[in-house]
Amino acid sequence: MHFCVVGATSWGLTLANLLARNGAAVSVLTRDKDEAKRINTSRGLERIPDLILSSSISAFSTGEMPESFDGLVVAVPAQSFRKSIQDRKISRELPILSASKGIESETLLLMNEILVEEGWSSDKVSVLSGPNFAREIVKDLPALAVVASQSRLQAAFWQDGLSSDFFRVYTSLDVVGVEISGALKNVIAIATGAAFGMGFGTNTCSALMTRGLAEITRLGKSLGASSETFLGLAGVGDLSASCFSPLSRNFQLGKKIGEGQDPKKVIFEFNEVVEGFTTTSVALELAKKQNVDMPVIAGVAAVLDGRISPREAVEFLLTRDLKAED
Repeated sequence: MHFCVVGATSWGLTLANLLARNGAAVSVLTRDKDEAKRINTSRGLERIPDLILSSSISAFSTGEMPESFDGLVVAVPAQSFRKSIQDRKISRELPILSASKGIESETLLLMNEILVEEGWSSDKVSVLSGPNFAREIVKDLPALAVVASQSRLQAAFWQDGLSSDFFRVYTSLDVVGVEISGALKNVIAIATGAAFGMGFGTNTCSALMTRGLAEITRLGKSLGASSETFLGLAGVGDLSASCFSPLSRNFQLGKKIGEGQDPKKVIFEFNEVVEGFTTTSVALELAKKQNVDMPVIAGVAAVLDGRISPREAVEFLLTRDLKAED
């Protein structure tokens, strides 16, 4: 088998290693020749010291990429997703797996919807999610994930390609539920990080995570997702990891904001994309379109925009009209 991974990100290279571990040859598509050369020479990334690329992985820039593959993996930031797969030389008949988590800001589309717009049939599209920090997976620490597709055969194809003795992959037919969970958990992680940064305790952060899950579920169901998905690996699994782990960039962003730092300054200082920063406002637009109430995410949006302070956001949430839990 020969796979192409689009994106020499931490997650992209980690997935490349998982595919190579099962005997596949893997070509990694980079932004330019210099990046390809660095990866081929160093066999890793500075930001993930434990990552050592398999000998069956090679990095290429667009003009050097081999022409035929058995499958394509896309692991780039959500706002770069469409551009990364628009090359018409890439066959639309290839099985394609999105490992990106977010919502396109200009269109409010999920990654699977972008792929269909760009020429793939929905039964060739799969999406991957779960509580998966690259820094832990490259150490062979046990982890689980879920791959969703409208096609059971496609989901099984990626399940077989990625599963190993420490990385167990489940399958699902709920593409929308898996994608919405992966996108919105980043926003809730900013909220819990901010709570930690303000010195609040586990009670506060657990409550934020739980009410955030209710919001994610409401929006997902309005788009046709199954409630069960939000209680699984892509839902509460990924959400809990992101909301409580210092490995989460979104949690770290929230923590710094909670400590009093300016959101835009913090974003500028990060070396990697923090998906939740962009996803927050986009999620609110989508919620408005679907007529779904999302007060936690609205509070995060107001803080990121500088309209209110983190403490004012907490006050906003605590002083809303009392109601039954939904």
